[in-house]
Amino acid sequence: MLFLKSMKSTVILNQPSIIISYLRVGRLLYYSLVLFLLEAWFYWYKLEAAYNRSDNLFIAFWAWSFLFSFSHIYLVIMDGWSRFQNYKRAKDQLYMFGLNKRALDMYMGSKCQRMAVETAAEELGMKDDVMNYYSSKGVKWYHYIPYFMVSDPLFLFKKKFWSRTFLERKYEAINDFKNIEIKLSV
Repeated sequence: MLFLKSMKSTVILNQPSIIISYLRVGRLLYYSLVLFLLEAWFYWYKLEAAYNRSDNLFIAFWAWSFLFSFSHIYLVIMDGWSRFQNYKRAKDQLYMFGLNKRALDMYMGSKCQRMAVETAAEELGMKDDVMNYYSSKGVKWYHYIPYFMVSDPLFLFKKKFWSRTFLERKYEAINDFKNIEIKLSV
């Protein structure tokens, strides 16, 4: 079941626009982005009030809080970009090689990466198979904290964490699924 043939000879479902896919891949991240924007606005408002009162202790506190939430805005945007690169790579891999265990295992580490694969699989009509595979590996729907954070508390100091989470290289998709859809429908 997990080593299905490639999809090159099968019909592909209607493909959503790239923007819709981008938003679906990082939907949890973008929900948190809205919260961080609201939080930054609130901290800015408090910082401005403390500045007008010339209260140095509160100015320092609210400035630190604002910068903390503002840095999260940047990190969420970069994480969303990286997950979109994962999505494009996973979609190509699923299309060309089918449900390859090695490829699926590569994205099993975090909820956001699994969502990228699940979105790609859904667009190719393989979502149930991918979900069943992850379920067979012990992954639950509520596993939001990445596994590496639990197993390695010093992950923040590792280059691999920064490059895989926020600085994923741009991936140029091999397959143009909009054109494949058109060719298969003719």
